[in-house]
Amino acid sequence: MRHERNPVMFDNLVSRARASMAKRRHYNRLVAEIENLSSRDLADLRADRSEMLYQIHKQIYG
Repeated sequence: MRHERNPVMFDNLVSRARASMAKRRHYNRLVAEIENLSSRDLADLRADRSEMLYQIHKQIYG
């Protein structure tokens, strides 16, 4: 019985690791986009870089 649960536990661990890596890639991509915005771009958008970074972190990681 114990041997049957181990593959399931391993699959669950692998699935969670993949999901975590996907979240991190998405987050890093969005951070890079925000970091590449010039001050003028931010002014045109009436946006604050730190607030944008906070919001994407909140959106992705909760």
